[in-house]
Amino acid sequence: MKIRTSCLWLVLVFVIVIVNVVSSCARMGNPDGGWFDETPPRVIGAIPEDKEINVDSRKITIQFNEFIKIENATENVVVSPPQLEQAEIRGAGKRILIELKDSLKPNTTYTIDFSDAITDNNEGNPLGNFTYSFSTGNHIDTLEVSGTVLEAENLEPVKGILVGLHPAEESGLPREDLQNEKDSIPSLSGSLFRNSPFLRVSRTDSRGHFVIKGVAPGSYHAFALQDMDNNYAFTQKSEKIAFNHDIIVPSFKPDVRQDTIWADSLHIRSITQVNYTHFLPDDIMLRAFSEVMTDRFLLKAERKQANRFDVYFSYGHDSLPVIKGLNFDEKDAFVIEPTQKKDTIFYWLRDTALVDQDTLSMEMSYYATDSLGVLQYQTDTLEVLSKDPYAKRMKRLESELKDWKKKQEKAAKRGEPVDSVMPVKPLEVKWNAPPEMAPDQNIYVDFTTPLSVVDTSKIHLFSKIDTLWYEAPYEFRERPNIARSYELLGEWRPEVEYSLEVDSAAFCDIYGLVSGKYKHGFKVKSLDAFSSLLFTFEGMAGRHVVAYLLDRSDKPVKTVTTDDGTAQFFYIKPGTYYLRMFVDDNNNGQWDTGNYDEDLQPEEVYYYPREIECKEKWDVTLSWNPKSTLLLNQKPRALIKQKDQKKKATIKNRNAERAREKGIEYIQGVTGVKL
Repeated sequence: MKIRTSCLWLVLVFVIVIVNVVSSCARMGNPDGGWFDETPPRVIGAIPEDKEINVDSRKITIQFNEFIKIENATENVVVSPPQLEQAEIRGAGKRILIELKDSLKPNTTYTIDFSDAITDNNEGNPLGNFTYSFSTGNHIDTLEVSGTVLEAENLEPVKGILVGLHPAEESGLPREDLQNEKDSIPSLSGSLFRNSPFLRVSRTDSRGHFVIKGVAPGSYHAFALQDMDNNYAFTQKSEKIAFNHDIIVPSFKPDVRQDTIWADSLHIRSITQVNYTHFLPDDIMLRAFSEVMTDRFLLKAERKQANRFDVYFSYGHDSLPVIKGLNFDEKDAFVIEPTQKKDTIFYWLRDTALVDQDTLSMEMSYYATDSLGVLQYQTDTLEVLSKDPYAKRMKRLESELKDWKKKQEKAAKRGEPVDSVMPVKPLEVKWNAPPEMAPDQNIYVDFTTPLSVVDTSKIHLFSKIDTLWYEAPYEFRERPNIARSYELLGEWRPEVEYSLEVDSAAFCDIYGLVSGKYKHGFKVKSLDAFSSLLFTFEGMAGRHVVAYLLDRSDKPVKTVTTDDGTAQFFYIKPGTYYLRMFVDDNNNGQWDTGNYDEDLQPEEVYYYPREIECKEKWDVTLSWNPKSTLLLNQKPRALIKQKDQKKKATIKNRNAERAREKGIEYIQGVTGVKL
């Protein structure tokens, strides 16, 4: 009996020990009150070995000292030379298994750039900037080039776009000429980027930054490509691209940099100088753009509302489609509203009988691009169905009539006057008239349907002088390129009160609906309530420039064009602003993109790199050379939407906080030092 009891105690002690061990293992990443693991995984071996030469195997195994995981290998890992058939890359415990599907090229250096995709399986510590390489020849190419890709239109960093190299010899000049005539490079060969995949490739990070590794000595062109069909060549106009004529000759030099060691997130422990190999060039700048989609084809025709159908094309044309009705008479049947680019056309049905017809069958003749890219006249048969059919609208109208009758019956019981006929809804009018205005502001009015009558004799504007009201002059006109929108312009005088009074039936639409009365009082602010800004663009005299004063969301609040290098902004409300400008080379008033086949770069865009503070009664004068600051440093951080991706709370900061709780000093990688 005693022996049996002793055995039970031994078993119980054994179970307790096992439970404690398992529990300890489960908390090994973060034991209560202990330190968080901040050590990234470490490579302890690879088959073939890293930087091995004369490799003929397409299967690679990389071994680590702890369990790892790899995040989104498809997007984060880049194999160079680019693989037309995607490589298989996966994590397996403490290993990464790689299988290249393409045949290996002879005498070629291969690099597999993992960036920060590899982390430990416990705390997610990244193995930063890890690259594995091997060569099928007898040497390894180790040169690197780096730079940045920005959106040409707004200097926004472009994340995840491919950046690759092509040999510069393929542009048509011999190598010795390429290196000596950088300012007189001819047009790039159209086939260079279209028929040949990249020689080396990389991908940009959240800052738009890229590093192309494993580059051999030589001369190169750099391209960026948002590859839609995974062939590493520019084969679709929908693919975002970037190119320039800069000749890239990789090189390196010994250099020294300063490394800062932080005691915690606020305190610097030491600053040391570190020798390193500086690869050049490291400032390649590519401005990415999307070409105008000039291929024209019919996208769709739809009828969301009963009284209108819309036709959408991929690209506009000066010649509008010709419509022949198959179950209706098309003569004088529409009010036609094309957009400014004429790629979308609205057809308003004049006749209510057509509005009540749920299906419109028609032949539409228009210009479209054929398979060879040539515009041809073609005819399609269309059936456009209303998404708000007649029966549904009648049911809705019956419900409204029923509700109206109930209201009339209740009014009659209360002895109130009643209507014998349900009143017609008035024309919907949307006035944009604030209670306070700037002297350069105007009043806008929008309509949901086209107008047939605009009677300006029923529009009255009055200004108050002393205590008396007088009629004030105004102009009422359509806004250019904005359908069913009008503006009222007046001679707005500071500190003067105005009254806008509109009689009923001033506006009537094509269906006979008329507008009701409208009255609005407002005042023009004093000049002392505003600021003004005079901007001088150094080096831009004689060039047509369009400048935008921007709010905090990067949206223009004022626009100025200039040819003499000075831009003046008046009546600015107090606040913080920014400035963007572009060089309008063709003087059309709008930013124009580039074209690869025509060797045409997008129009130059610049940002003033600092905030502009405007206060009441202030006249701000600034001078700036747009080319004095690198493009990648121009756009203010407050306006950048593609933020640099960083962990909100790093392991290091969490350990530093834990050290403060324990009353000990924290040194990265070393803990337990008493204060």
